[in-house]
Amino acid sequence: MSLRDIDPETSRIIGLEKKRQTETISLIASENHASRAVLEAQGSIFTDKYAEGYPGQRYYGGCENVDMLEDLVIERAKELFHAEHANVQPHAGAQANMAAYFALLEHGDTAMGMKLAHGGHLTHGEKVSFSGRLYNFIRYGVDRETERIDYQEIEQLALKHRPRLIVAGASAYPRIIDFERLRSIADTVSAKLLIDIAHIAGLVAVGLHPSPVPYADVVTSTTHKTLRGPRSGFILCRKELASVIDAAVFPRMQGGPLVHAIAAKAVCFHEAMQSDFEDYQRATLRNASVLADELQRLGLRLVSGGTDNHLVLVDLTTMNVTGLQAEVALEQAGIVTNRDPIPFDKRSRRVTSGIRLGTPAATTRGLGPDEIKRLAALMVRVLSNIDDASVAREVKEEVCQISTRFPVPGVFD
Repeated sequence: MSLRDIDPETSRIIGLEKKRQTETISLIASENHASRAVLEAQGSIFTDKYAEGYPGQRYYGGCENVDMLEDLVIERAKELFHAEHANVQPHAGAQANMAAYFALLEHGDTAMGMKLAHGGHLTHGEKVSFSGRLYNFIRYGVDRETERIDYQEIEQLALKHRPRLIVAGASAYPRIIDFERLRSIADTVSAKLLIDIAHIAGLVAVGLHPSPVPYADVVTSTTHKTLRGPRSGFILCRKELASVIDAAVFPRMQGGPLVHAIAAKAVCFHEAMQSDFEDYQRATLRNASVLADELQRLGLRLVSGGTDNHLVLVDLTTMNVTGLQAEVALEQAGIVTNRDPIPFDKRSRRVTSGIRLGTPAATTRGLGPDEIKRLAALMVRVLSNIDDASVAREVKEEVCQISTRFPVPGVFD
């Protein structure tokens, strides 16, 4: 029997989500559209299998196929990122970071991480996160004038506080990160270096962003953003840290892995090894650059003045519009974004003074520079008429027309 027959209410809600995605355009930088092959693997028979442990060392019988699968994914991750060791069991990026901290730190140890309002991530030491509660995180950020990472500040803080770990990587930072300089700073104070590439993993995989692997002790990531895979995570590390990383994931942090998600990661990494994946990443970067240029041409201010990657951070203070107002108004017009703090933001994180935009999902659907320019104009129109319902309706009609021309992969392919 079908899902519709067994559970019509859940089926109805899934149908509503399919409709929402197909009739709107996502410009959320942390979202993408997985292929039908990824979705098929994610929903495979591996959903039924419990497999605590690692290949050849399971605590359950019947794991011979799981072992074969996980070995395959590990080898693909190592090949794709040129890493010495990979752990593909973390359920998500937050769990990957938690395991890395468990492996590298003791409770109460001092570490350093980027401020959330400056582009960092909750798990990089924010007090509302386990990371800020279990460890003594010293916060660094961007330079007030350039709005780029202040490496001099990082070095000064490192010399003052002598952290055991320096964490870098970002969720809302539109510029290239200098991993080599971070390695030099870490070495100065004998600290380990952890780089979180959740957002830029797809760019790193094809060489369009410098790789942290040669410089970091540990690299963590998700698989669902620019990598365009399932919602999950993984860890890369030096060979000498393999055993402590593995032990931190299981048994210290997680029980049995989500084997169906590991199957989807196998497909994700395979797709990332194909030549057209580099074409996709180049198109994503081109669309982000076009979006940044067009928004600036139309009068919006961008944090740091532009972008080097897949995302754009817009400062809305000159428009007298909050990030929350912008997010709500744009979604009503069919353009899905998320509010985000800007550096030195005076508004709360629930309201914010900015919105974060990204091009991975739109690029996956096939939108090119012409469509991105049009979306920029439509966004500015909405933001300039923030309380005008008729403008929202008109924009939504046009967005729906664009959406119809560019179906969501995995749903209609």
